[in-house]
Amino acid sequence: MSAAEGPVLLMADDRASSFTRYAARQRAERLVLLRFEETRGDLAEDYLRETAHLPAFWIRRGAPLEEEARRYLAWADRLPERPTRFCNPSEPRQETAQRFAALAGLPHLTERQVRWVRDKAAMKDRFRALGLRTAAYARVRTPADVVGFAALHGFPVVLKPVDSFACVDTFLLHGPAQLRAVDLASRAWMVEEYLGGTEWEACALVLGGEVLDVWPSAMPCRPLDIVGGAMNANISVGSGPGPGVDTAALVRRVVAGMGIDHGYIHLEFFEIAGEAYAGEVGVRLAGCEITANHGLAYGFDVFGATLDVYLGRRPALVYGRRRCVGDLLLPLPRSGTVRRVTSREELLALPGVVDAVVRVAPGDRATARRASHNASGHVHIEGVSVAEVENRMRQVGEAFSIEVVPDAAEAAAPTA
Repeated sequence: MSAAEGPVLLMADDRASSFTRYAARQRAERLVLLRFEETRGDLAEDYLRETAHLPAFWIRRGAPLEEEARRYLAWADRLPERPTRFCNPSEPRQETAQRFAALAGLPHLTERQVRWVRDKAAMKDRFRALGLRTAAYARVRTPADVVGFAALHGFPVVLKPVDSFACVDTFLLHGPAQLRAVDLASRAWMVEEYLGGTEWEACALVLGGEVLDVWPSAMPCRPLDIVGGAMNANISVGSGPGPGVDTAALVRRVVAGMGIDHGYIHLEFFEIAGEAYAGEVGVRLAGCEITANHGLAYGFDVFGATLDVYLGRRPALVYGRRRCVGDLLLPLPRSGTVRRVTSREELLALPGVVDAVVRVAPGDRATARRASHNASGHVHIEGVSVAEVENRMRQVGEAFSIEVVPDAAEAAAPTA
């Protein structure tokens, strides 16, 4: 079936990504975008121009979702063909997007499933109910709650909002004094035991409740270390040794236990003394460029296969060359004006680099965030093993440079 045939897909679109760009190119005649007025500022003008050929429905800020769904249905009736399938690649839009899909009569996660994959305490409750090991955890409301938890499990502990993503507002606390910088009254929080061992990721495609395949990824540095400045990278293990636990069985247990019918699954877990400890799960594409890594590592069209499962079609998972491929996110040290940055051409000349994207250029204004996806671009790097890829990543990191002048310093600089 060609891209110009089959169901029309409604896709939630709150930020430009490799996946949304792929869908816009490959399914231009069978794709409708669902956008959110509250995230308008996150969509760059060049991306809006790039996707201007696609019909897009905007959910208005503050409007009742039931009203927006009725307005959408009237709007969709004027399209050549109304969408019958739905895909939400966004973690922070899960609640709104899935509820909207339900109101619009499209395939969706139930309210309970959304809670399992968004509320991290409810998620761990479900992991425990499925017989999976997890870190010790508790919901907390006051500094005394956190200190009491640490008295039982020891510092350091991990403090996070139950609905956080990409390590936004997630902290590794080494003692009670660090709590003074956290407003526990601002939102719902939880605290977790800090686990040792090795942290891994696993991605999978699911159709009709069946896990079609699972692709593990190594993380040279943990996400909490990344937001502190460590190397930001993920490596798809298409060849060589991977996790020492049955990753596919772990994913199947989560998928069956949460009743997931179809979609892209992203699971994080720890391997400790030969045992798996479930960390977090998302029913959406993985962050950064992890999904693209898998396509490059296994030699297949991973984005096309992902679209297939959201369209209700079984993808042909025929793999080509097998290797390890990782994405190294290029640093963005601060907000301000970019003065100088290593070019894409320079990066492509480095050993093992198979692709490079530099999102900023001299003269651009860049905004840095404390998040695991904060970056000025990314590089895909290949090798025969995780170790070789990681070594090449460090070489790229040494070769890459960026100079960003903070706004205050820019304003104070003398003019010619």
